[in-house]
Amino acid sequence: MRVRVDGELRELADDIVLAKTVPHTIEVLVDRLTVRAGLEKRLADSLDTAFKRGDDLVCVERLADGGGAAEEMFFSRRFACRRLRHVASRDEPRMFSFNSPQGACPACNGLGVSRYFDPDLIIPDVRKSLADGAVATVDRKTSAQLASVFAALARRYRFELGTPWAELSAAARKLVLDGTGGKELEIEFRKDGKCHTFARAWEGLVAFFERRYKVTESPWLRDELESLMSARPCAGCGGARLRKQSLAVQVGGKTIAEVSALSVAEALAFFTTVELTAQELEIARLLLKEIRERLGFLVQVGLDYLTLDRTSATLSGGEGQRIRLATQIGSSLSGVLYILDEPSIGLHQRDNARLLATLRRLRDLGNTVLVVEHDRDTMLAADHLIDMGPGAGRHGGQIVAAGTPAAVMVNEASLTGR
Repeated sequence: MRVRVDGELRELADDIVLAKTVPHTIEVLVDRLTVRAGLEKRLADSLDTAFKRGDDLVCVERLADGGGAAEEMFFSRRFACRRLRHVASRDEPRMFSFNSPQGACPACNGLGVSRYFDPDLIIPDVRKSLADGAVATVDRKTSAQLASVFAALARRYRFELGTPWAELSAAARKLVLDGTGGKELEIEFRKDGKCHTFARAWEGLVAFFERRYKVTESPWLRDELESLMSARPCAGCGGARLRKQSLAVQVGGKTIAEVSALSVAEALAFFTTVELTAQELEIARLLLKEIRERLGFLVQVGLDYLTLDRTSATLSGGEGQRIRLATQIGSSLSGVLYILDEPSIGLHQRDNARLLATLRRLRDLGNTVLVVEHDRDTMLAADHLIDMGPGAGRHGGQIVAAGTPAAVMVNEASLTGR
């Protein structure tokens, strides 16, 4: 019978005139109730009707005693956040993975960065002029095409093509890079010895290369164009790689992206001290135990300084080995032969003792650990030492000495022992 239009309660029988060019808020008034005992069935029926009319969203306005301001409460049958104005799916592990379509930021497809044509790469040498080839073109056809455009720009906007790029005015540089804003140029080009003229707006070098990159089917041209591109944090997710719905979920006041930005040591402290309710703690008990153990293994192998969101390409060989080592510690396998190639690479000397303790732990589980290493502490910690030599490469290849470290040290043939 009644609706609330832009905050004003109106009867549907009234002549309600709405401007088509202005957005309006229209709410259907389903029922008005006085809270009392025995109201449950009518309230349930009214809410059911309201949810159907309101597309699963209901506003309950509670009138204050004494004519004070009314309090509005919103209820939804969907998994929704009214503040962020989106409807999300139920929380699932894939929501928090940037490798999954359900979790990846749609703007960057979960990469965390967006590629763009960098003016500094398009104009690599600012000492050159447009006439001398300041623009990093990718083929002869493009060079000829751009030369005609630059000549038309210089005629129309009165600047010299022979002026070095660094000395051109800011307005001229903007015209070259960003275009004429839809204004047409008289562009001349020569074909078969004749001069032809046509009118066309100049889109700018950045948009020109972007268009070429999108339409080309040539792998060679695509590679050439990619050499003019740089990466910057995605504007949609700020580099977090996840969609907004995933980043709206917090544990202990932090999103999964913020926790991933912590170092291993900081993350271990966070999961050790995170405050949860009794119900949340019961749900998360086993999860927290597993997380703390895995982070603890990384600390044991001296990787407490690494941040969890580090890309694997930035890790040293030794760091990569020790990460895999931490994984193996957690698996608690026995009867396995582990071969490590100089795991102390990139490791601070103070962390060497922790690495050796980890190797001993693997041995004590019933495994064999074979380490190729030149580090003194590692050799002294070995149960059995094999000295290959006497030199390197073609000068080596023989077993010079073998046995306990003490036995190798007294072997006169061993340079390592000495």
